[in-house]
Amino acid sequence: MNKLTRRSFLTTAGLGSVGAAVAALAVQPDTTPGQTGQLPAEEKPQPKGYKVTEHVRKYYRTARV
Repeated sequence: MNKLTRRSFLTTAGLGSVGAAVAALAVQPDTTPGQTGQLPAEEKPQPKGYKVTEHVRKYYRTARV
């Protein structure tokens, strides 16, 4: 395989990758800046961290000395 054929193959492969990336970005749905991160009113994010649940209370009752 001569160098010119190898170079043309690599150039074509690189351009094909860029074209595929552009096509993938063009297919994604548009989001407006005001809508990103907002959840509908009925769906509130769950608080994270420590929660005292019935399971935890039961453990505390059984772990008393």
